[in-house]
Amino acid sequence: LHASLQDAIQTESLLPNSNVVQIPDSDPDTGNSAGPSSDFAREGLLWSSAIPKRKRSGRIRNLARDFSSLSFNSSRPGNAGNSPSVPSSVQHHRTQMEDSAVLLSRKLGSTSNSDTIPKKTGGDVSEEIIVINKEATAEALTALTAGFPADSLTDEEIEYGVVGEVGGIEQVNYILIRNHLISRWREDVSIWVTRDMFLRVIPKHCHELLDRAYGYLVSHGYINFGVAPAIKDKMLLDPKRSNVIVIGAGLAGLAAARQLMVFGFKVTVLEGRRRAGGRVYTTKLECKNRSAAVDLGGSVLTGTLGNPLGILARQLSLTLHKVKDKCPLYGVDGAPVNPDVDQKVEDNFNQLLDKLSKVRVSMGEVSQDVSLGAALETFRETFSEEEMSLYNWHVANLEYANASLISRLSLAFWDQDDPYDMGGDHCFLPGGNGRLVQAMAENVPIQFEKTVQAVRYGSDGVQVSVVGGQTYTGDMVLCTVPLGVLKSGSIKFVPELPQRKLDAIRRLGFGLLNKVALVFPNAFWGTDLDTFGHLSDHPSRRGEFFLFYSYATVAGGPLLIALVAGEAAYAFEVVEPAESVQRVLRILRDIYEPQGIEVPDPIQTVCTRWGGDPLSRGSYSNVAVGASGDDYDILAESVGDGRLFFAGEATNRRYPATMHGALLSGFREAANMDHFFRVRTLGLKVEKNPSQNAHACAALLADLFRQPDLEFGGFSVLFGRKHAGSTAILRVAFGGQRKKLDPQYSNKLLFEQLQSHFNQQQEFHIYTLLSKDQALQLRDVRGGDDGRLNFLEKLGIKLVGRKGLGPSADSVIASIKAEKSNRR
Repeated sequence: LHASLQDAIQTESLLPNSNVVQIPDSDPDTGNSAGPSSDFAREGLLWSSAIPKRKRSGRIRNLARDFSSLSFNSSRPGNAGNSPSVPSSVQHHRTQMEDSAVLLSRKLGSTSNSDTIPKKTGGDVSEEIIVINKEATAEALTALTAGFPADSLTDEEIEYGVVGEVGGIEQVNYILIRNHLISRWREDVSIWVTRDMFLRVIPKHCHELLDRAYGYLVSHGYINFGVAPAIKDKMLLDPKRSNVIVIGAGLAGLAAARQLMVFGFKVTVLEGRRRAGGRVYTTKLECKNRSAAVDLGGSVLTGTLGNPLGILARQLSLTLHKVKDKCPLYGVDGAPVNPDVDQKVEDNFNQLLDKLSKVRVSMGEVSQDVSLGAALETFRETFSEEEMSLYNWHVANLEYANASLISRLSLAFWDQDDPYDMGGDHCFLPGGNGRLVQAMAENVPIQFEKTVQAVRYGSDGVQVSVVGGQTYTGDMVLCTVPLGVLKSGSIKFVPELPQRKLDAIRRLGFGLLNKVALVFPNAFWGTDLDTFGHLSDHPSRRGEFFLFYSYATVAGGPLLIALVAGEAAYAFEVVEPAESVQRVLRILRDIYEPQGIEVPDPIQTVCTRWGGDPLSRGSYSNVAVGASGDDYDILAESVGDGRLFFAGEATNRRYPATMHGALLSGFREAANMDHFFRVRTLGLKVEKNPSQNAHACAALLADLFRQPDLEFGGFSVLFGRKHAGSTAILRVAFGGQRKKLDPQYSNKLLFEQLQSHFNQQQEFHIYTLLSKDQALQLRDVRGGDDGRLNFLEKLGIKLVGRKGLGPSADSVIASIKAEKSNRR
């Protein structure tokens, strides 16, 4: 299995070196295609997403990351440390897939040279590990690209009830069946796979598991999704179920609507614009017999390995263009940047980000209230003027990747979604992503120019009011409007949304990215580059036209797009478009005219102003200071006992700010809406959201620590049972006069932000679980709180935030609460 895994990885992850990539129908080695991913996939940023995301810059260099420590890395195309034909991101995914698949092999009891999966000998046949075929590891790899762990269940699967008991032989057999179903569909994504197709290969005693696996994968959009004719045929023209309303015809709304129609619901989509797609917007620029398709919204498919948008492209027989790695930088005066200086600054920048990943760990929860910008400014080294311009280019790229100023990004969580990054090439879709939107919108009942003003929800259903006084009624409603619209308060919810959701909306960031698109008489810049960068002479302008995309080979005409990020993106919206175009032309002429290349006037231009668009109010979400990844989950929660649902990129914790994240959120909520409909139809009680229970436990813990069993220095302890081996909860308090700030921060911006944090908050807490005996030993340690912290370190006990305790602590908290109540 190990040997076959190596072969599978070699072919699964790599695409041809050619810049034109036809998405393969199947993997040449395993017969499985690379399809949608929930763990390894991340599509390109909404808008003109550059090739990489969070840690990576507009150039795809050094994509490898240290996922174990979540270290920060800026990356750009070219000069990767690995073999030129093997991107380092692929190297990482090879390792991760290999480790996961080996875990599966061990779970099955197999060895590296075995051709079959051994069965448990003796006993009931239901306790045997089934053999579907000899490609269990290859199928595990395919499932990995769809976001499934190799040897365990996802929380979503457990909640769905795919197995009677988590762990054991039943779970292993379920995983084998699930992986086989996914792989079978990926072999030909144009078909609708049925349960009956697998009856001959799945043993009869596992047919119930087959039913569960098939039901789960179909309902949650892991198989049988998209725009292939066989799948479109399943969209019922005569729906049998109740009416549901979808607000917004972006990718999230369209994905949900199509799924709901397949499930038999009558769907009404309300869209405020005259077009579908939302923040994915392709338009044509035409003049003097020249035209070009330009993506003014989401544009790059960042990684084809597992991308569900790649599945759609395959179903439409569309060819993708692999973005070239080469991305030169040009100085303020237009001269090429010295490659040695370029490399030096990039290395220093990456090292700085690596350092900050360690700093934030040492800072604990305080890092949640400190900005990435403050930390960068505190720890960066002194640069020369030329080096500083290069440094600011990287900062501009971070601001572009997050649609935010670094002064607003959370040091603790700005890159919280990095572990789920996807592998594979980064591609443009010739003709623009509007081709995908058009296919997704086909046969979906969309009512355009219907701007929603109010949503009323209750036990008897929902009412949605639009501008002009018209009201739509339904059983459920899905809201997919951008976070910026929710922040603006332009939609009134009756009753008001829960406070925890309002707080999440307030905490999360929603920033801005703008573009200037120019169609020229000819591609004077050549066709050997897809990207190039330009440095600025001032930090406040570092994001102004800092990165250019060439779409000359994919747009149908000589098209260049200049990006405007960070502070410059906001200033850009109040500048006359003609002035912005002239600024871009000056940059281009400074670069090319010294080379003897004439830069003509463009024949057509367009400038975006997404911040001023009332139906978006910005570009895409980010984790602002004071927010965390939890806020994405809170925003995704349904309210009103399964009447009001939310989808969109800002509700997808793993893939925020991405097109495919929006798409997957639509699949997710279609499954949730179907679940609540079934529950109500059966007359069952609607269960409360489990994450709300977690917040209740957090409040209970805070209440219990008002009267701890032990208290010494900044340490407090709650006991469980009375005997010494019982579990205890330790809380360590920092803040106020108890913890002085490290002098290394003095006279720095970070010090000021930390001081502000301590002044505003008397203390903050970190926790751990330990035995009662260890807690008593800790109380007797000499040397004050520092000595006690050293003692914990020697014991190998780590202190974490409340959420870091995990759900296992909830039962301990509940038992302590019960004991204290009994004592009283």
